[in-house]
Amino acid sequence: MVAAGLAGGKRILVIDKSGKHTNDRTWCFWEASPGFFEPVVCKQWDRLWFHATGFSRQLDTAPYRYKMIQAIDFYNHCFQRIKNTAGIEIVHGTVSQLSFAGDIVHLAIDGQPHFFPGATVFNSLWDEATIKKQHAVYLLQHFKGWMIETPAPFFTPSEATLMDFRVSQANGTTFAYVLPLSATKALVEFTLFSEKLLKEEDYNNGLTNYLHHQLQLRDYTISATEFGVIPMTDARFPWYANGMFHIGTAGGQTKASSGYTFQFIQKQTAAIVQQLLQGSFGPLNKPGGSAKRYQFYDAVLLHVLAHQYASGSEVFSTLFKKNSPQAIFAFLDNETTRWQDLGIISTLPTLPFLKAALKQLF
Repeated sequence: MVAAGLAGGKRILVIDKSGKHTNDRTWCFWEASPGFFEPVVCKQWDRLWFHATGFSRQLDTAPYRYKMIQAIDFYNHCFQRIKNTAGIEIVHGTVSQLSFAGDIVHLAIDGQPHFFPGATVFNSLWDEATIKKQHAVYLLQHFKGWMIETPAPFFTPSEATLMDFRVSQANGTTFAYVLPLSATKALVEFTLFSEKLLKEEDYNNGLTNYLHHQLQLRDYTISATEFGVIPMTDARFPWYANGMFHIGTAGGQTKASSGYTFQFIQKQTAAIVQQLLQGSFGPLNKPGGSAKRYQFYDAVLLHVLAHQYASGSEVFSTLFKKNSPQAIFAFLDNETTRWQDLGIISTLPTLPFLKAALKQLF
């Protein structure tokens, strides 16, 4: 909104639980051209590796580039622009009540009541229990990452590992990935798709085993850690409900089958801003959104994984064996034609996906 000139003359309140002063997470995504947050991309690659037991492939992804943004760079960039814009107030606290009486928003922050007549609310909070009540497939993508530094050059900075399934699959779909920032520094993540989180030592053991046995790396230090959980569900998140517009994961912008969220949020946000440029802060149409067929594809894959019709390693290995990385990226971005969809779907294991598709349909 600030970049589009929409913030001038308006009062905007941003509420977040806490200040953003630490490098607490990393966002990764692919783009075929420079994007809105290109100034804070810290590293990008157009050569990626995919590994599974008995199969490895280097992916030349051009024109797509796989990009990394570190949280602290993102926060500093955004809040500097926000602070230089009049009319925007930032409050840190927990929203304990949010309701509407006519056109008046009743809001409690850390128990303190506030009233805003005629306000438009964009909400990114969502309730896990409410989503689970839909009796939908509900998996968690959970991951722990270590920023690794080595005393001597070890990594190839121009190549990253997108997925490495050469780890134990005992707890569900499990893979590691490696994002080198230099020859001596890389982010290594241990990721799972499952219903439950692990104990902390299980993530640590998974990272240690991967570094020791797959990368053959033992001489390193850990300079930073991160941990995250992303919902993977075929539940439907609303665009407009209870007097509010829902954005981010709360607005359905997490790709159910992959967990990728960052770029879908950017697409949704750009579509909202475009509507605001064309009119007022009145009723807004649902911006863009994914065709229903992509929601169906996601639901089918989640069903396959949740009910173990096929392993995640088998599914993704088949996908990367038989399709170009460009086709896969476009498909995961919900930007393919139906004909292209058929081409990709035809390469997947037939019986597990047919069984899951029939379950979803009926």
